[in-house]
Amino acid sequence: MKFIGTTLGTLALAGSVLGASLQRVSDFGTNPTSVQMYIYVPEKVASKPSLIVAVRHIPNTPLTSQLHPCGGTASQWYSGTRLPSYADAQGFIVIYPQTTRYSNCWDVNNAGSLTHGGSGDALGIISMVNYTLSKYNGDSSKVFVMGGSSGAMMTSVMAGAYPEVFEAGAAYSGVPFACFAGSKSDPTPFGANQTCAQGQLQHTPEEWAQFVRNAYPGYTGKRPRMQVIHGLADTLVRPQCGYEQLKQWSAVLNVTSTKNNTGSSVPEGSQYTEMIYGDGTQLVGYFGQGVGHIAPPNEPVMLKFFGLL
Repeated sequence: MKFIGTTLGTLALAGSVLGASLQRVSDFGTNPTSVQMYIYVPEKVASKPSLIVAVRHIPNTPLTSQLHPCGGTASQWYSGTRLPSYADAQGFIVIYPQTTRYSNCWDVNNAGSLTHGGSGDALGIISMVNYTLSKYNGDSSKVFVMGGSSGAMMTSVMAGAYPEVFEAGAAYSGVPFACFAGSKSDPTPFGANQTCAQGQLQHTPEEWAQFVRNAYPGYTGKRPRMQVIHGLADTLVRPQCGYEQLKQWSAVLNVTSTKNNTGSSVPEGSQYTEMIYGDGTQLVGYFGQGVGHIAPPNEPVMLKFFGLL
């Protein structure tokens, strides 16, 4: 685990220290874009805890077809999944980063974030990881990243630019690494440049993989295992974006499609098709019939893939 420009900071408690709660952390290290750090530490932390970076999403109302713009807060993502309850049971720690730029969407288009050791939001998140591993004696071999929509896009950025940091990632309704690279408009599905989010930007698996390799020239170590989840009824970030992610990571991880599972055998639910690559431990995709934006996180499936259940 390589630590990059990190200094220890002060934990700012957002409530009582008696009992676990979402807390704000300040002064956690190098932070070029002033991203904010929130953290959930269960009352009973494992002796060498695993760590999940949960990058917040474009919020939506699951029971309606309404599609909200980029926005929301770390506290909304904290309340939007069941990760805290699993953290209580398993003793792992969850980081909830937050950004206030680009209409509260993540920087997934600038070279700083798309380059290992660069700058941008990505470097701030790495500082959060380093801070947490140091403060809580975390297991640097069990660091994971997940997110939805804009957070899923940032999940791909973190996995692509910092492969030595993350063991695995899960992207719910995201896009490939570098899909928004160089975009002059805000990196959101509502920006002027719709080529990426509408699935119009397509490459061969090897071309997509080269973007990832270019982020960290000369790197020959392990790459994060990836789980890609997308709704087939998603009109905001089109399903093709999910297929392009699978093309990218299949080439990066050097695995090929082996089989598709449908129906009751699919752990995400019978409306999903499960796409297995290799033996299914490195790359798997789930595409849901009738599922819009965003594909809702299935915590047990994700945590089992991560190796935490």
